[in-house]
Amino acid sequence: MTDLTRLSASAVAEKLRAGEVTSVEVTQAYLDRIAAVEPEIHAYLHVSADDALATARDVDARRAAGEELHPLAGVPIAVKDVVVTQGMPSTAGSKILEGWIPPYDATLVERIRAARMPILGKTNMDEFAMGSSTEHSAYGNTHNPWDLDRIPGGSGGGSAAAVAAFAAPLAIGTDTGGSIRQPGAVTGTVGVKPTYGSVSRYGLIALASSLDQAGPVTRTVLDSALLHELIGGHDPRDSTSIPEPLPDVVAAARQGALGDLSGVRVGIVEQLQGEGYQPGVQARFEESVELLKEAGAEVVQVSCPHFEYALAAYYLILPAEASSNLAKFDGMRFGLRVEPEEGPVTAERVMAATRGAGFGDEVKRRIILGTYALSAGYYDAYYGSAQKVRTLIQRDFEAAFEQADVLVSPTAPTTAFKLGEKLDDPLAMYLNDVATIPANLAGVPGISVPNGLSDDNLPVGFQVLAPAKADDRLYRVGAALEAALEARWGGPLLDRAPELG
Repeated sequence: MTDLTRLSASAVAEKLRAGEVTSVEVTQAYLDRIAAVEPEIHAYLHVSADDALATARDVDARRAAGEELHPLAGVPIAVKDVVVTQGMPSTAGSKILEGWIPPYDATLVERIRAARMPILGKTNMDEFAMGSSTEHSAYGNTHNPWDLDRIPGGSGGGSAAAVAAFAAPLAIGTDTGGSIRQPGAVTGTVGVKPTYGSVSRYGLIALASSLDQAGPVTRTVLDSALLHELIGGHDPRDSTSIPEPLPDVVAAARQGALGDLSGVRVGIVEQLQGEGYQPGVQARFEESVELLKEAGAEVVQVSCPHFEYALAAYYLILPAEASSNLAKFDGMRFGLRVEPEEGPVTAERVMAATRGAGFGDEVKRRIILGTYALSAGYYDAYYGSAQKVRTLIQRDFEAAFEQADVLVSPTAPTTAFKLGEKLDDPLAMYLNDVATIPANLAGVPGISVPNGLSDDNLPVGFQVLAPAKADDRLYRVGAALEAALEARWGGPLLDRAPELG
């Protein structure tokens, strides 16, 4: 039998519908794969084998009875541990939530369960999604399947590594400043940040409420479209949810795979390439632009002058919102509770002891920075000014989209760096998100498509950005590039990854 874990999610779905395999067989194949590779990559914080197999058996029984099922029914999936799951641990990669089992599901998890997709487990992540390398998890590093001595990106390195290591066909990630797209770039997977508000945030453990967005992590553009279609759409429980239907992202992906981009204007962002970008990353980007031209796209140069301030603005807005969102973790209501070793047990001292023991260094760093930026004497100078820069970045996008239908850039300036290489230099770590952050500040959608290997034989990504609520454009351009690249390579990029297990 074909190795089921090597098939795309859409190919597995077709085999399930045709009766060639059962969901139990597929789910067990992935559980076996997890058991084989987890000692090397540590992509999962929790594996829910019994629950996944129970769902798989239910799907098989329903399909045998002739029940009409969702196209992805029976296809397994992994979920980032920042998304709450009823009856399953949800820690956000933090000791402060160790052992917490939520009493409810996030909206996107409800939709996954309603589609009868077996949930393989919860994936590792930087604590509260703060990081670009998954080295800030309280439960240990995740390793990049391409090179076990390197990072898998962050904060969603667990989801990306699981998909890249064939330990999940699909995964859910969250993207606050690039945490789906940047891991996608450095692991050779597809990662999508949908338009802000187009996928419900209800049930996401919040980092920065105006920036967080859940989205798909997959091996193909079509797989991302299928998952995006399932989890997207209006949710009245989320006050920021867009009360409109999604565009037809699946049709756009299928159209793009035909390879015709006639009439599509592609804008190269001047500020998101060149100096500071690894030569191999830049070379793959330029080759990919040529492939878009060959597919019929018109390529133009666009300037977004305020993008150079995006990183600074982001690292004021995010810590400010994080310091507010994380105030609830106080040792009083749920999660970890630590009492002071000496002296009276007061609420203030319990809170201090709990937060001191429960939060890691990066979380503490950002809470301190955010609290300072929001303080009475500095609010206007820091947080207020950052919000003004955010408005200028949004205007840059508006002007650029008058000249082009989509904007493109490398997803990340470098390939995966070595574990520990940047832990002592937070600024160097933050610079890894320089190309992805503008989309979060403006709320526009983005996709990262693997577009080759750099000179160090590690994967790189090609980023496509579209106007808000025009997510279908991402899929058309992304699928066209994917088809052209795979025709050149003779198959998917992940086929060239080192074998694990």
